[in-house]
Amino acid sequence: MSTILADLSWRYATKNFDSHKSLSDTQLSLLKESFNLTASSYGLQPVTLLVIGDKLLKEELVSQSMKQQQVADASHLLVFCIKKDFDTTYVKKYFELVKEIRQTPDEVLKPFEEYLMEQFQNKEASEIELWATKQAYLAMGNLLTVCAVEKIDACPMEGFIPEGYDKVLGLQEKGLQAVLVMPVGYRAEDDPFAAFKKVRKPLEQAIIEF
Repeated sequence: MSTILADLSWRYATKNFDSHKSLSDTQLSLLKESFNLTASSYGLQPVTLLVIGDKLLKEELVSQSMKQQQVADASHLLVFCIKKDFDTTYVKKYFELVKEIRQTPDEVLKPFEEYLMEQFQNKEASEIELWATKQAYLAMGNLLTVCAVEKIDACPMEGFIPEGYDKVLGLQEKGLQAVLVMPVGYRAEDDPFAAFKKVRKPLEQAIIEF
């Protein structure tokens, strides 16, 4: 078995975290950089990551997380947020950044910029929200793999109250809304889920080859 398959087999959705263990600054930096390097549609990066280490704040969010204690016990809580009002201004800023970093001439970028501007001008707000949320799932999936490789435990979560998170974290004022949550840290020694065998379909049922 290759290293990556062993790492992915080691990974599981951690239910009980050791509240006395914390990630190092180096590990946190790695997760932040990995998040920022995640692929996104058109390269637009419509997802913002909140990294919460404050113990009192994590405890306050348990009530907005279906009482799931791992939110408080994990070393840090990662909250994936999307922009509430994604518009053409954001697209323009992206192309300004492209020009700054790559020194790409306007005549080369203009056709693609105009195409994206038209695309987002013609989309309903609900379509853009769904599109951005899909990018959040991409980011979470990437971080789950990074965590597995680095032996950082994680628990991907949809079971929380987005409006509650938005209120507690003041996200409305930041123009953001929470869409996914992922506690990260170290599994507790008494977490029974760590010993469970993975339940997966046989490859021939999960994959179709042509």
